[in-house]
Amino acid sequence: MTYVAPNSVQARDIASIVHPQTNLAQHLEEGPVVMSRGQGIYVWDDSGTQFLDAAAGLWCASLGYASERLARVAYEQMRKLGYAHLYRGTTNEPGVDLAEKLLQIAPVPMNKVLFQCSGSEANDTAIKLVWYYHAAIGKPAKRKIIGRRMGYHGSTSASISASGKADMHADFGLPFPDFRHTEYPHYYRLHADGESEEQFATRMADALEALIVAEGDDTVGGFIAEPVMGAGGGLTPPRTYWAKIQAVLRKYDVLFIADEVICGFGRTGNMWGSQTYDLQPDMISSAKALSAGMQPISALLINQRVFEAMLDESRKLGNFAHGFTYAGHPVTTAVAMETLRIYEEMDMIGHVQQVGPYMQQALRRFADHPLIGDVRGVGLLCGMEMMADKSTRTPFDASRGVGRIADGHARKHGLITRFIGDRIAFSPPLIITDAEVDDMAARLARTLDDTWADVRAN
Repeated sequence: MTYVAPNSVQARDIASIVHPQTNLAQHLEEGPVVMSRGQGIYVWDDSGTQFLDAAAGLWCASLGYASERLARVAYEQMRKLGYAHLYRGTTNEPGVDLAEKLLQIAPVPMNKVLFQCSGSEANDTAIKLVWYYHAAIGKPAKRKIIGRRMGYHGSTSASISASGKADMHADFGLPFPDFRHTEYPHYYRLHADGESEEQFATRMADALEALIVAEGDDTVGGFIAEPVMGAGGGLTPPRTYWAKIQAVLRKYDVLFIADEVICGFGRTGNMWGSQTYDLQPDMISSAKALSAGMQPISALLINQRVFEAMLDESRKLGNFAHGFTYAGHPVTTAVAMETLRIYEEMDMIGHVQQVGPYMQQALRRFADHPLIGDVRGVGLLCGMEMMADKSTRTPFDASRGVGRIADGHARKHGLITRFIGDRIAFSPPLIITDAEVDDMAARLARTLDDTWADVRAN
């Protein structure tokens, strides 16, 4: 058991807070790491230890830490109008400004914006709108939502039901009925010997079509997916995957929700992941980098046909009976709008297109490490696979906890990244430089060497 000083922040935390995605029993024994400040892509704990944050917090700290400019915007907006809601036809100028901007930069024509406070809420709203839409057009039986195994869309009851993460369903009585999951498109681990990426993509699309047919295409209303899977391991799609998946969705008139919570606002080298992979969604959820993680905000963009159905329902029912207390909050929308201005002023997309290939090259070199079986990514997002035997694509037994071991070594070397099972995901702040990529790679090299030594010793 780790010694925790009485009345310390750690002790007070243990006594008062339940932490998400944390082993609660272990936390009572060991206590938290207390982060005290951040600057650029680095953060420091309360003992003064520096960490390079190669995960951008939870994929969201796109501008790094300690933005005085965004802090000033929040302060001035709080002084002017610290709260306002959008209920019953009320509005505020920062919310209108942001909605107009999002529609202007949308990757495909979109008609309206619904604001929420988190990516989970945006995806939850999108799921509700799938049901609302099909009720409006006289097809209320089209209620089934298809996600993907290992996909992740949030922690609300509906968004996690759409997610294909069994550990997040366990003992919550989830997923809800009417949620289904199609194949995990992990080419490296799941392709058959001799099967090309294109052939694998065809198999994935055929599996989706078979699922829709088996369920009854008159019962399947929506499909939700990330352009690049985040919590699924920073997993890029195999070649031709999205063209083939979208053809199936069009064939059976299934609404497509593009979950851009992680990919949106530059992560893949374009403003949207939908642009990188030529997606044509009916709805787009966004969050995280929308405010550079500085304020809790999300936005769901919907196209014309979805809004027209909502109008029909409103004419029939009256109010659109959905909403959140803090939706369109003037402080969060003002900060998000300023974040988008910063991206434009510093040519964030151009920066990612320059430094992204440098990061991909730096990380691909680790494919020669004895612990690493595969490395692939796009923009400033990359996934790396740790394997027991990469010549045969044999994974480690989960009971060995190799990802947990590697995470411990990474922290020892001042590196924060995402360990998802035995897969490592990288998504550093978008402001990272070539020199900082080199620093990240050096810390990673020490991490992998120490992990490999542990694996061989045990």
